[in-house]
Amino acid sequence: MALQWLILSYVVAAEVVIAVVLTLPYPMVVKKRVVSLVSLILQPAASIVAFAAFQLCDIYWKNEHRLSCSSEVCTATERDRYEKSIYKAQRNVVLCAAGIFLYWCIYRICKYNKDLELLEEADKRHKDE
Repeated sequence: MALQWLILSYVVAAEVVIAVVLTLPYPMVVKKRVVSLVSLILQPAASIVAFAAFQLCDIYWKNEHRLSCSSEVCTATERDRYEKSIYKAQRNVVLCAAGIFLYWCIYRICKYNKDLELLEEADKRHKDE
């Protein structure tokens, strides 16, 4: 059960590294190559959005059907276990949201750089005329 969260945390860490690499100032030639490489990776990596959304649905379903431990009958260990599961669910929601948000950021950075490249080419063609 923890394997899916381990995979998601590694993917989010990789997305952070990619976002940092995309935002570092490079010479234009290197920047174009990095953006084109990341753009090739983006389409297969879109599955992370569906995976994170599915995990969010799973967390929601588990939250709706979780036994609550709010009465006087609960022991201290049951109450601790209940609170721990709530904290884990909150952490996992943040992880899923971060995965989706970082994917969107990487997509927008790549799109921005591609649009900038197209505008520079159009400007160069316009100056040549």
